Amino acid sequence: MDIEESMQCFLGGLVIRSLSISTSNWRCAETLGDYLVERNIMGIYDVDTRATTRRLRQDGSLIDVLSTEESKTDEELLELSRSWDIIGVDLISGVSCKTPYEWTDNTKSQWDFNANGRDGNTFHVVAYDFGIKHNILRRLASYDCKITVVPSTWPASETLKIKANGVLFSNGPGDPSAVPYAVETVKEILGKLPVFGICMGHQLLGQALGGKTFKMKFGHHGGNHPVRNLRSGHVEISAQNHNYAVDPASLPEGVEVTHVNLNDGSCAGLAYPAQNIMSLQYHPEASPGPHDSDNAFQEFIELMKRAKENT
Repeated sequence: MDIEESMQCFLGGLVIRSLSISTSNWRCAETLGDYLVERNIMGIYDVDTRATTRRLRQDGSLIDVLSTEESKTDEELLELSRSWDIIGVDLISGVSCKTPYEWTDNTKSQWDFNANGRDGNTFHVVAYDFGIKHNILRRLASYDCKITVVPSTWPASETLKIKANGVLFSNGPGDPSAVPYAVETVKEILGKLPVFGICMGHQLLGQALGGKTFKMKFGHHGGNHPVRNLRSGHVEISAQNHNYAVDPASLPEGVEVTHVNLNDGSCAGLAYPAQNIMSLQYHPEASPGPHDSDNAFQEFIELMKRAKENT
């Protein structure tokens, strides 16, 4: 499907309040039920999701269990939920590609809302796949980047051999503290090439710079999150999907907080000009209606351009 954002659907399950039996999107090719069955993903509907939301609002994020095993008692299902925790679990290795590959697809013309201003420069970017969204790659390609996508465990030494112009550390699921190998990779690259971190990549950069990350009570999920760009003063309407955040008080001198989430004041972006580093906690490629954050890709291009000129 041309609207999917990864090489496969990594959902553990889907919970719905009211399942529509009709479809209206002109790109629809199959029913939701058929889509889930084909990918062996469980789904459940007629759930009081408002009651669930009220519970989460009070208690924070909780572990849920879906099962097709009718023989399990309620207590056994509860025990399953108690035996698993997102904290300390490496989730990115299960969603990363296994071997490097070249990405060549641009954003389709009808969706390329910022095609003006390309200056003809081509930059080679190595993109670490921690669960990367295809639209990140499409946007980079539309800014005339050549892109090599590499697995989450790809050694920094191999990346540096490629002699790329910059490195992107992608989004991905789970706890950044559970993937110390990725943090070490980031550390080895910092200062050698310009880098751009998105979501998980932002958190890994925070740790690699000496900062700390923490699990949020609620996390940020969905669209319409207001973020203030502290450099320009502008407010961006963003799409977000993360349960962890960087603690700005733990960052060393010279690291600048560039964006702040206006709902709770959490860190939404970082920069370290001395080492050509930039990052965002949210998704500039998501385009949930407004395209407020797409200029971050242009900023990355400018970062690589300056680094190249100063070499």
